Order: sequence, then structure tokens, then C-alpha cells
Amino acid sequence: MMNYPELFLSLPQPECNLLPYDGIVNDYGIIFSKQEADAYYACLKNTVSWRHDEVVIYGKRITTARQTAWYGDDSIQYAYSGVTRTALPWNTVLLAIKETVERHIADISPAHFNSCLLNLYTDGSEGMAWHCDDEASLGTNPVIASLSLGAARKFSFKHKQTREKLNLMLTHGQLIVMHGTTQNHWLHAVMKSTKVNEPRINLTFRTICS
Repeated sequence: MMNYPELFLSLPQPECNLLPYDGIVNDYGIIFSKQEADAYYACLKNTVSWRHDEVVIYGKRITTARQTAWYGDDSIQYAYSGVTRTALPWNTVLLAIKETVERHIADISPAHFNSCLLNLYTDGSEGMAWHCDDEASLGTNPVIASLSLGAARKFSFKHKQTREKLNLMLTHGQLIVMHGTTQNHWLHAVMKSTKVNEPRINLTFRTICS
């Protein structure tokens, strides 16, 4: 099994696939200026309707340390981890970010994102366990655009069969896109770290199929 080193992608090449096989992940680098990213981060942190997430694991309902919010078109619903959520209506800031993201990835996906799941990590003690976004409501081979704001955090991929790993350090204003068969073959996670003392907001834009 090969373990890939940390990748600090200061010179992104969106046309290159970061995964060695069985999926596609493209890095678009930092898509906002520091001033824009700072303003978006502050606005989202202070105005989004954050709440601690509830998930069902092995039949037991638990409350996560991180906080989440779900926004989208027309009160669209999304079920994951045993819980169904109803989207809050888009606000102007999220719509502006969404339009910028869609413009950047138009070369691989001209589709319209109809929802966004946001996660707020207070510091490095909060993370996201290994999982994949393979819910039926996302359709076959979903396109998921992930934007990071705030503290830099390690984001890892692990192949479901070979256990091969790839680690990325995602920074303030950076956009990556997971598509192709990625969710079928790879798990991903936000790794915890005692060295991270600042919050991070992650926005994952996706399309819920009707």
C-alpha cells in the first residue's frame, strides 16, 4: 500500500486528477482573494443558522461536535446518516459563492447546484470521520464542489478496497471538486489536529435529484 505525502498545492492544475484511479478529484486552488475570502468567512460564521448535527450510527442517535447548516432550492430535503433535513432558503452571500463555484467548474460540470451543506469546525479537535457521499438522492457519480474558508485543515482520501491514502492540506478560499466514480470507491475525512486553534467553514455544493 502506498501512502501519498501531504500536498501543498500552491500551483493548482485543475485539469489534473489528484486520485491515482477509480475516481476524479480536481483542485482549482484559491478562487477568492484574501479580502473576499475573509469577508465571506465572517459573514457565514455570523449569519448562518448553525446547529449541532444529529446522526444515527448503529441505531443510536448522537450529536456531533461540529455544527452544520443545510441550504438549497425550495425547501429541498436531504437524508444522510439516518436523518432527513429540509433546506433553508438561499441567502445572497451563498448564492454569490455558488455562482462563482459553478463558473470555475463549468469545464467539468455545467450542471446547476441546488443545495449546499455547510460545516463549521471550531478548531482541530473537531473533524469528520471516514465516509462517502453515496446517498441515492445524489444520483450516479455525483459532482460535489468543496470550498474551504478559515483555518487550513488536512483532508484525506482512502480507497475502500486497497486502503491507499491521499492527503491534502486545504486552505482559505480553496476549491476542490469530487466527481466521476469517486464516491463509489473512495472514503474521505477531515482529520483532527491539536495544532489547529482556529475555526474552519466548509461548503459542499451538490445536486439533489428529484
